[in-house]
Amino acid sequence: MKKARKIKLNFKPQNSSKKLLKGLKDRDRYVLESRFGLSEPKKKTLESIGQEYDITRERVRQIQDAALKAIRKSDSYDEAKEIFAEIEDLIHDLGGVVSEDHFLDSVHDDELIQNHIHFHLVVGDNFRKHKEDKKFRSRWAVNGELSEKVHTALEKLHGHVTEEELLSEEQMVLKFLDRLDGVEDGYVDDDVARQFLLLSKLIDKNPLGDWGLSESQNVSVRGIRDYAYLIMKKNGSPMHFREVAESITSTFDKKAHPATTHNELIKDDRFVLVGRGMYGLKEWGYRSGVVKDVIRDLIHERGPLTKEEIIEAVLKERYLKENTILVNLSNKDYFKKNDEGKYVLAEGAKAKLKAKSKKK
Repeated sequence: MKKARKIKLNFKPQNSSKKLLKGLKDRDRYVLESRFGLSEPKKKTLESIGQEYDITRERVRQIQDAALKAIRKSDSYDEAKEIFAEIEDLIHDLGGVVSEDHFLDSVHDDELIQNHIHFHLVVGDNFRKHKEDKKFRSRWAVNGELSEKVHTALEKLHGHVTEEELLSEEQMVLKFLDRLDGVEDGYVDDDVARQFLLLSKLIDKNPLGDWGLSESQNVSVRGIRDYAYLIMKKNGSPMHFREVAESITSTFDKKAHPATTHNELIKDDRFVLVGRGMYGLKEWGYRSGVVKDVIRDLIHERGPLTKEEIIEAVLKERYLKENTILVNLSNKDYFKKNDEGKYVLAEGAKAKLKAKSKKK
C-alpha cells in the first residue's frame, strides 16, 4: 500500500477549533479539549475527567454531548460551514467512506492537528461515523449509499480469499472491484479502491506488500518460518537455507541465524528439503519425504517405471546426483524389478504407503 498522500488544507484546524469552542462555559470547553486531545495529543478518559471534578463518568459524558449540541447551534458553527464543506469534499474525493486513521494520516503527521480534524468530524452534521467492529476499522462516511455498497463488497471479498492465498495489491483491488455491485464502471478508481481495502480488518498486507487474510501466517508474520516463506515465495525457486537466512536479514532487518533457519524450515510442512540444504515450497508441487519416499510415491502413482524414467522424474523434484537416486533404488526392502525389468514396490514400501494412508 502506498503511503498516505498528504492533503493540503485551506484552513488551520487549531484556529477553527478555537472559534467553535469560544462560546462555551469554561468547564464544557475543558471537557471537550480534554476528551478530544485539543490542548495536548493524549486524550483523557471520561473517568479521569470525572475525578478532577468529583463527578461520575456518565455526568462527564452528558456534559460532552450537551457541549457538542451547543456548538452545532452556535453562530461559530454557521461561520465554519465552508470548513465542514471542505472536509466533506476531501472525504468525497477519497470515495465517500474512509478509514479514520487513513484520513487523519492523509491530512497531517502531527497527532495534535489530527485530533483537531477528528474534532471537526465529530462536530460536523454531514459526517457519519461507523464504529470499529470485528470486521471493519473505525470509519467516516459522507455518502451513505456508496458506503453500504462498499461494506457489502468487502464482505463478499472476505469470503473469496482462502487462508493460504496471497495476492498482489493490483489483484486484490481487481477482486474487490469485481464485487462492488451497483456502481458505475470507472466511478471508483484504483487509488480509491486501495483505501477502501483499508476499511477491512479481515484482510491486510504482509511486509512485502502482498495481500491476504489478516489471520493468515502468510500475512501476519510472526517468526523465522513466516519470513522464510515470504522470501522463498518472492524468489520463486528453491533456495539454500543459508541464502534464506541472509535474505531475511537484508530484506526485513531481522537477524536470522542459518542454523536456526534450517531447523525452522525442517519443522514446517510448507517447506520441502529438495537437496543438500536446499528447500522448496510444497505448493510448488514438491513431495515431502526423503528420496526413497519420492521414488515410492512416483511408482505408486504411475505404475512400474524404468531406471531412466525414475531418474528423470526425481530430478524434477530434487537437487541430487544420479548416483544418489540409484543408491536408493537398490534398497530391496522398498523396490524390486518385475519381469520386464521395470521397478515396482517391494513389501516394505507397500507397508509404508498403507501406514501413510491410515494417518490421513
